[in-house]
Amino acid sequence: MLKFINQKGPLIEGIFRKSASIKLCRALKEELNSGDKVNLEDESVPVVASVIKDFLRNIQESIFSASLYDKWLGVLDQGNEEEKITASQRLLDQLPRVNTVLLQYLFGVLHNTEQHSSSNQMTAYNLSLCIAPSLFCPPNANSSELEKDLKTIAFVQFFLENCLQLWGEVSCDYLVSLLGESSIISDEGTSELQSFPGAAAIQGVQSPAGKQDAAPGAGLALSVSELSLSLDKTLLSTELGDTVS
Repeated sequence: MLKFINQKGPLIEGIFRKSASIKLCRALKEELNSGDKVNLEDESVPVVASVIKDFLRNIQESIFSASLYDKWLGVLDQGNEEEKITASQRLLDQLPRVNTVLLQYLFGVLHNTEQHSSSNQMTAYNLSLCIAPSLFCPPNANSSELEKDLKTIAFVQFFLENCLQLWGEVSCDYLVSLLGESSIISDEGTSELQSFPGAAAIQGVQSPAGKQDAAPGAGLALSVSELSLSLDKTLLSTELGDTVS
């Protein structure tokens, strides 16, 4: 699905901002969860983008991990850009590998989308405004409070504007090029995804407390085989909610 958005979305005005039919989104989610092969060419870009946001919003404790919420937002209080980037890299190193890989793909797509903002009107700020509520789950807060959290939006904007520096060798441009190759959705990728705790579902995304193989200081740069994860297969086995925006 990210591959589809990466290929079709950058030239669509208001991508990630436009609302989609709840009925069509529910139908796509049911089709994905059925396990049958889904032809996304039959779907509209806003519908696929809305389902992706809903998928992200329903990751248990959020992709950035609820337990690290205050630390992520604290990055903005660091002195200069270099210090903020270093602090972000240290926090990324505390996330489970599956979270980090998905973030790399996601921000690769967002970066590519922002590069076409003259056509789609989606600047880094506009993208952050639309995607931030799906990425964070602050402790003891509901979704309406999250959507009003300007600091969360500011952090996602910082993360997007600096994603090339955050991942060093594994640049977002490289990730975007991988998303453009058919080999990204492969049997090898599916097998590797199922090696994560929780099998092939996003329920395998854990909080840092439950993390395994968490070597402090482990490099953020992942091998091509590690990046060759079938994110669509993750979506197939994920139980998504019905609310789509």
